[in-house]
Amino acid sequence: MARALYIHWPFCLKKCPYCDFNSHVRDGVDHNVWQRALITDMEHEAALAGGEQLSSIFFGGGTPSLMPPALVATLLDRAQALWGFSESIEITLEANPSSVEAANFAALAQAGVNRVSLGVQALDDAALRFLGRLHGVDEALAALEVAQTHFARTSFDLIYARPDQTAEQWEAELTRALSFGTDHLSLYQLTIEPGTRFERLVRDGAFAPLEDDPAADLFTLTRQITAAHGMPAYEVSNHARAGQESRHNLTYWRYQDYAGIGPGAHGRRPGHGGHMATTRHKKPENWLAAIAAREEGLQEERLLPTREQAAEAMLMGLRLAEGVDLAALSARFGLTPTELAAPDRVDLYARQGLLRIEGPRLIVTAPGMLVLNSLIAELVPQDLVA
Repeated sequence: MARALYIHWPFCLKKCPYCDFNSHVRDGVDHNVWQRALITDMEHEAALAGGEQLSSIFFGGGTPSLMPPALVATLLDRAQALWGFSESIEITLEANPSSVEAANFAALAQAGVNRVSLGVQALDDAALRFLGRLHGVDEALAALEVAQTHFARTSFDLIYARPDQTAEQWEAELTRALSFGTDHLSLYQLTIEPGTRFERLVRDGAFAPLEDDPAADLFTLTRQITAAHGMPAYEVSNHARAGQESRHNLTYWRYQDYAGIGPGAHGRRPGHGGHMATTRHKKPENWLAAIAAREEGLQEERLLPTREQAAEAMLMGLRLAEGVDLAALSARFGLTPTELAAPDRVDLYARQGLLRIEGPRLIVTAPGMLVLNSLIAELVPQDLVA
């Protein structure tokens, strides 16, 4: 199986009003302290989950492009010493498309980063202000050009289904995005997450989210446009040319092992008696305190029962355009295909065009993706997820 490493950098210059990620604004960050702590956390994971070379590393956040390039280089050097790198390792860093951060792209590439994911989020200045972003469209596109100069692979994110957004507006914006020549796009519908500033604004009547039916129409339009441009959806919200899919994220969706370090990071790896689920302390200060006390940032390390692993593999794999291979999962977890997916439900939703069966593969169709969460709840037997 592939081995991946996730490194979480929790700091941002500003908390976006839609964001429910583990991100924090701090007046100052001691990079030397964080370097020592991240290396300590990394060494703990490597001691427990070594033996395979890394095929991907992902710096997520927060805003990892705020990290000094020298810190990124040091972390990569240590990861290579601990695990070793596969010849074609993918090393991704999430970045804001600001001129300040773009000035570090050359140094980040020299440090070893070969793929960058830019948080562009919109190609409209009014929309960017609404989303609370600190950059404008011109600055974002300048940063994108710099990124494409220095990194072998460049992706960027857009948020659509914004309040009052029309199909014509989104078609024009997406078509423009596709003209920039990247081989990967992450296209997310705006969701109002609990605990965010947007949730409070909606509750107070400051704005109304786009209704479900128009949002569903935009989702369908998105898939039509990207497919026509040779960048079909390979996951619910991710689109790529053939061979340019995010290898790191495929590790998650194909339910392969990965180590996660840094505040709030999750991991799945072998352990004593079976596979383990790991979770790091979420608050940066609590994570640092755990590192100081125990030389690891774990909040929880839990043995995953086989049936729970199988349920997770189904939940993740059904997000993919390739679907899940029930025969392979059956052999992997020692369960029958009917224990993985209720056959009466499979037959029903296949007749309705929400599923497609190709040999051992169970694949959610484009219409099925519109109701994916409900579909998964119906397909995966309750005694598997309980």
